[in-house]
Amino acid sequence: MSDFRNVVRGEVRKALTGRQWWILPLAGTFLCLLSTFGFASEGHKSIVAGGSAADVTNNIARAWMMMFLFSSLFGAILVSREYGSGTVGRSVLLAGSRSRLLAAKTAVATLAGGAFGLLALALGALSCAVAGSAYGDAPAFTGETWLILLGCLACSVLAAPWGALLGWIVRNQVASVALIITLTLVVDTGIQALAPEFAKYLLTIAMSSVYRDVKPDLLSVPLAFAVIAAWLAAAYYAAHRLVRTRDIV
Repeated sequence: MSDFRNVVRGEVRKALTGRQWWILPLAGTFLCLLSTFGFASEGHKSIVAGGSAADVTNNIARAWMMMFLFSSLFGAILVSREYGSGTVGRSVLLAGSRSRLLAAKTAVATLAGGAFGLLALALGALSCAVAGSAYGDAPAFTGETWLILLGCLACSVLAAPWGALLGWIVRNQVASVALIITLTLVVDTGIQALAPEFAKYLLTIAMSSVYRDVKPDLLSVPLAFAVIAAWLAAAYYAAHRLVRTRDIV
């Protein structure tokens, strides 16, 4: 166990090298802020027309769900950049085995996902409190607001190991990043529009249930967590098998 902890510490140090550890959270924050003020602006019009301030606050909270995309990108880059730099073989030697390195990187990715999630929770709560003030609207926090924010945190935590496992499977930084973006923003949303009964079992659509989206045809939150766990288990099995059977370089 102590050897594994040492491997994890080494992977944490690697995760904090380069620029992606601050560029990705910054980019995620910027995108979420754009959505936040868009929801605040539209929400002000809704409130003037007699809409619910609580609904506006909840929509602002949901804007921070996009942090999970950047969390998954971080996980993918954490793994795939070692293939690009040719250092993955040395990392295997230092870790002692391929399986141990896979587990350590997945654990570190999950920890990073927790950091992304806490950032989304904190800034999401702050946005709910102050975004509407630019239009003279007071926030209306409810229990639902906090459940949405906690859902954003949970999605960021779960997305990071998903990205890392795809990085192990694809083994190329550009391809893994492109795959995650395409699945999240194009494929899954397109399938949801065409076949919502099937799409609700896709990973990113199941995450919509976790952050309590208002779209129809979504799973219950417990079932969504089960679906996400199944996707992660399948990805881990595939990554583990490929790492053990393919050439490491």
